[in-house]
Amino acid sequence: MTAIRERTVLFADLRGSTGLYESLGNAEASGLVTQTVSQVSEAVLESGGHLIKTLGDGLMAAFETPRDGVRAAQRMQEMLERTVQRARRLNNPAMLALRLQVALARGEVVELNGDCFGDAVNVAARLIDHAGDGEILITDEVLAGLHHASKGRFRSLDRISVRGRIEPVHVYRMDAAPSVNADAAATQFGEPMRSVDPDGMRLIWHDLDRVFDIGAMPIVLGRSVQATYCITDARVSRSHARIDWQGSSFELTDLSYNGTYVRFGDSGELLSLKRGSCTLHGSGVIGLGGLPGDEQSPTVRFEVLHFADTEPQAFGGPRSRR
Repeated sequence: MTAIRERTVLFADLRGSTGLYESLGNAEASGLVTQTVSQVSEAVLESGGHLIKTLGDGLMAAFETPRDGVRAAQRMQEMLERTVQRARRLNNPAMLALRLQVALARGEVVELNGDCFGDAVNVAARLIDHAGDGEILITDEVLAGLHHASKGRFRSLDRISVRGRIEPVHVYRMDAAPSVNADAAATQFGEPMRSVDPDGMRLIWHDLDRVFDIGAMPIVLGRSVQATYCITDARVSRSHARIDWQGSSFELTDLSYNGTYVRFGDSGELLSLKRGSCTLHGSGVIGLGGLPGDEQSPTVRFEVLHFADTEPQAFGGPRSRR
């Protein structure tokens, strides 16, 4: 039977399972992944949703209201965190890398034989490519259906182009408490000293020299032709990393399988972002999938700009403005 209804569609993807297969073998790892996905899927029923299907390392679900969908997403993250903490207590290092990405979209869907089809399904499925580990991303339509207090937990990432859709999608990310890694990074590199907030970001990879102002955020660096800053190299993920404006600074988040690396200045200490984030300040280089300067990995030079200052001279060459 076919029905057309307004639904909130959720996609969740379990990351970090590659290490399980390498350390435990296919059979045991497959069983653990299936068990973990089954455990987090219980959040769907707890929140009044309908589990549409499991997808190997992930799942798809539908909910009547945005509140139910967001509640399920939060519950999934809590369940996985408990699983990881239990693995830590049991000294099971292979499970420690497991993280969950969640994306939700809302709109009219066609329900047919237990499955769902429609624009909201496509948007949620592709939006998950832009999510970092432990992140929950939602669209404007989902945000509109939340209580005022809940809306305050989400930060706008502005409009993001998603594959297969002409119009960009306004995306929001649920704020979370700062992670231990993020605190360590802040301690290691110190807080950038700025008398004036930055105005833009300059990125250079070979001849691709672009300047983005704050209104152009977020910037998605990746191999996809729909990425904001497209790097046509097979070693780069389709959506490899993302630069967000966080009100007074630029934040770089790794979205890839192979990692993102940052070096500040000419000879600063190297920061490894394994699905983590850091604040970009001054100038430096970003290695996508490998160490900056490694001939096997694309290296993007960056500079945080203050347009009121003297024209930057660090990299030389012409500038282009988006």
